[in-house]
Amino acid sequence: MNFKNLGISDNIVNILNRNSITNPTPIQQESIQIIKAGNDVIAEAQTGTGKTLAFLLPIFENISPDVNFVQALILSPTRELAIQITEEANKLKEGKNINILAAYGGKDISSQMNKLKGNIHLIIATPGRLLDHIDRKTVNLSKLKTFVLDEADQMLFMGFKNEIEAIMKELPKKRQTLCFSATMDSQVKKLAYRYMNDPSIISIKKEEITLDTIKQEVVETTDRKKLDALCAVLNEDNPFMSIIFCRTKRRVDALEQSLGERGYNCQKIHSDIQQSKRERIMKSFRNADIQYLIATDVASRGIDVSGITHVYNYDIPESTEDYIHRIGRTGRAGDEGYTCLFIDPKNENALSEIEEKIKFKIPRREINI
Repeated sequence: MNFKNLGISDNIVNILNRNSITNPTPIQQESIQIIKAGNDVIAEAQTGTGKTLAFLLPIFENISPDVNFVQALILSPTRELAIQITEEANKLKEGKNINILAAYGGKDISSQMNKLKGNIHLIIATPGRLLDHIDRKTVNLSKLKTFVLDEADQMLFMGFKNEIEAIMKELPKKRQTLCFSATMDSQVKKLAYRYMNDPSIISIKKEEITLDTIKQEVVETTDRKKLDALCAVLNEDNPFMSIIFCRTKRRVDALEQSLGERGYNCQKIHSDIQQSKRERIMKSFRNADIQYLIATDVASRGIDVSGITHVYNYDIPESTEDYIHRIGRTGRAGDEGYTCLFIDPKNENALSEIEEKIKFKIPRREINI
C-alpha cells in the first residue's frame, strides 16, 4: 500500500517523498480514502502514529484554491500542536495557491485579523483564539466543508467542552466532521456522536510503548547528588536528541541554568516562556540544533518530534500514565529508544507503583561520580 493507491495526487506524493515519507502508517491507510470521500470519522490513534497527515492529506486533495471561503478548520488543544500541524500543512501547500491561517494565543491578533480579510482556505486554531475571532466577526465559517477536532480527549481534559460546543454552533449543519483522539472514552464518544452523521469508526491499537522498543533504566541517587548523576549519564550517553523532564517550572529553570553553566547545549520550555520564544526553541530542537530540551509535562503535551533518542526523567513523574507518556517520546516508529529515571530514597514507593503497573522491574544503572 502506498499513498498513490490511497488516491493522493502525484504532486503531494512528491512532497512527501522529499520529506522522507514513503509508506502510509496504519491510521493513514485506514482513514485517508474514507475522509477523501467526505465521510465523518471517529479515529482512535496515539500521538506519533501519523494522524496529522491522515486528515491533512485528504483535506488538501479536497480544497479548491480558486474558491474564496474557509473550507476546512482544524481545532487543536495547544498552541504547540497547532504550530506543528501548521508546519506540516505549509509543506503540503507547495505549488498550490492555498492560504492557511494559524490562529492561536500568543500571536498578534491584529495581524491575524488582517490576514483573515484575505482569501483563507484552511484555519488551524486553538479554541480560545478561534472564539475570539468569531466574537469579533473576523471569521466566517458558514460555508465550511470539513471540521477536524484533534486530540479530542486532551480538549476535554483541559476543559474546552463549552468552547467546542460554542464553535460547533457556528458551523454549517451540512459538513464533514473528523474526530481524532488518543483514547476513545465515553466523554469523547458522547461529544463526537452529538455532532456527527453516521461516522466510520477507526481504531489503531496502541503499541506497547513501555517495553518493546525502549530500553529503561533507573539511577538511584540522592537529591544532593542528582545533578552530578545526570551529568555523568549525559557524558556517557552523549545522545543525539534528548528531552529531560522536571516536575515544576522552577526545577526546569534551575536545571537549565546548572547544565548551561557546565557547558551543555540545552534550552528550557514551559508555559511561562513567551510564545514566540517557545516557537523558536521548538524549531531549533526539531532541527537538532539543541541537544537537550528541558521541559515540564504540561509544556511537552502535543510535542511530537521525530528523532528523539533519549528521555531522562530528572524528577519522577506523578503517575504511571505520565511516565508512559514521557518515555513514549523516544522509540518511535520501530526505532530503538532509551530512557533513564533518577530517583532518591523518598521516590522508592512511587517507583514500585510504576513497576507494578507496567509489570516490569526496571534495571538499575551503575554510574561513577
